[in-house]
Amino acid sequence: MIRDDMRKPTRQGVIDAAASIAEILPPSPLLPVEVGGVKVHVKAESLQPVGAFKIRGGWWRLSNLTEEERARGVIAVSSGNHAQGVAWAARKLGIKAAIVMPRNAPRVKLEATRALGAEIVLYQRPGEDRDEVAAKLIAERGGTLVHAFGDPWVIEGQGSAGIEIEQQLGRAPSRLIVCCGGGGLAAGLALACPESAIHVVEPHGWDMVGQALEAGEIVQVADDPPSTICDALQPDATKPINLDVLHGRAEPGVTVTDEEVREAQRFAFSKLNLVVEPGGAAALAAALAGKVMLDEGTVIMITGGNTDADSFAETLRGV
Repeated sequence: MIRDDMRKPTRQGVIDAAASIAEILPPSPLLPVEVGGVKVHVKAESLQPVGAFKIRGGWWRLSNLTEEERARGVIAVSSGNHAQGVAWAARKLGIKAAIVMPRNAPRVKLEATRALGAEIVLYQRPGEDRDEVAAKLIAERGGTLVHAFGDPWVIEGQGSAGIEIEQQLGRAPSRLIVCCGGGGLAAGLALACPESAIHVVEPHGWDMVGQALEAGEIVQVADDPPSTICDALQPDATKPINLDVLHGRAEPGVTVTDEEVREAQRFAFSKLNLVVEPGGAAALAAALAGKVMLDEGTVIMITGGNTDADSFAETLRGV
């Protein structure tokens, strides 16, 4: 299902990415917590310098560019977290970055990306095709597209979290419960932890990876998908490179509602002292709702914490 000219992500690539990332970042915490009477762990990627796991894929992709590619700069498409990961890596490596972002992205993500020195190119969501906007920029300027999930280096970089988890646990986790947008993190973890079950969790109506796993082929989002508070988990479809890794490897996908996500945000704040954005809480939401079996070898991914104060305060108040 992967284009013949596209490099495939590998476990060795994940291991190499983990070694590279360990040179610039400390491991994110692996925190014990009890869910439904079962002692599990959460991987707090919300505590990364950009507030999300996306820093991993951004760093590994950009650090593997050739000198010629670095000189031309990079272009990425993101609602915010991938944008910050790419912008952070670009600033550290001295590479120009332009990020295509939706006008309705959370203000905190727009401002953080701009503060990291990236150029922001806005598009209308829904209405405009973000990939077409990016393709037009590349045609006009040149530059390398750093895709948020459909890129082998990005997948490997995200998978570095799995290498850290195994080192922190001292063993492979029995299962990993993963917030899922396009499937970059899930695919990376599947490569990193070949002995572990992989459970993908998506917002209700936006389960494009779960549907693709069931169908064995790419599935496009419906013409009128429901609204979701999980702004970070709204791709129109997964990519062949992600499905190629996950098909036959991941467990059937599950979906969560907005209220289940809000309950997970409140749980993370009260039990773990973590500020978690809606998309970053999806995996925890599935665990709390009893939608995924838990055991003491389970690790739940908390993937991001970039939420604005007003909406988070409303969530805590139960508004």
